[in-house]
Amino acid sequence: MKYVRLLKEFIRAAVVEEFEYRSNFFANVLGTVSGLFFALLTLQVFFLQTEQIGGWSFEQVLVLLGVFNALSGVVSMVLRPNIGRIVQHIRKGTLDFILTKPVDSQFFISFRHIVFWPVSDVLVGFGMIIYGGWKMGVAMSLFSVLWFLVIFLAAVVTLYSLWFLMMTLSFWFVKVENLTLVFTSLFETARFPVQVYKGWLRVLLTYLFPVAVLTTFPAAAFTGGLSGREALISLLMAGGLLVLSRLFWKTALRNYQSASS
Repeated sequence: MKYVRLLKEFIRAAVVEEFEYRSNFFANVLGTVSGLFFALLTLQVFFLQTEQIGGWSFEQVLVLLGVFNALSGVVSMVLRPNIGRIVQHIRKGTLDFILTKPVDSQFFISFRHIVFWPVSDVLVGFGMIIYGGWKMGVAMSLFSVLWFLVIFLAAVVTLYSLWFLMMTLSFWFVKVENLTLVFTSLFETARFPVQVYKGWLRVLLTYLFPVAVLTTFPAAAFTGGLSGREALISLLMAGGLLVLSRLFWKTALRNYQSASS
């Protein structure tokens, strides 16, 4: 409960701060809508040439694009403004102050600086998911919605763990910011179902950089096409990477020499 209350305070502070600059919210909504317009336009061009992409219909890909948009909002809200600062904390020595606080350092670094305005990306993403499901005639029951949210949460945890693992490398390497560009480029491949990719590339995008877990499996869960094996992969991937990120962070702290010593 201590961490729940602390998270509420972080969110409250973020909301108060963002409402001081309300124009940022409307600018982000405009950016979200314009980006969505061009994404849908590109998607429409693809489907003018074919009826399916990787065995997925237009409505199914629309749901997948909604999942991608919602995850992009999570990246902008939480991951980039928080985990992206690990390098600066180490370089400037401000990590020392975090380690002396009576709170878990990984939790503090992960959620201290939440940016509120990208919530529009999340809301628009879920709107696309619902609209795509409605166009497909998906029957949404309480169980199906909860099942989708579980798989979507697994995608969020997987994305968080991958990003945290990557930025923790800054304890040993200086130029890890360049890895962020690589990570972002790989994340862009999640705009399309993993079935589009063939052979070894599909295997890599399922197990090494799990694009399938990030967007394909949550979209399939919502449309009713997720198999038990794929669900198990999602849950094991999320749990395994979260544990690995925790162990890697603890190892990094044990090898950390503070700025003061």
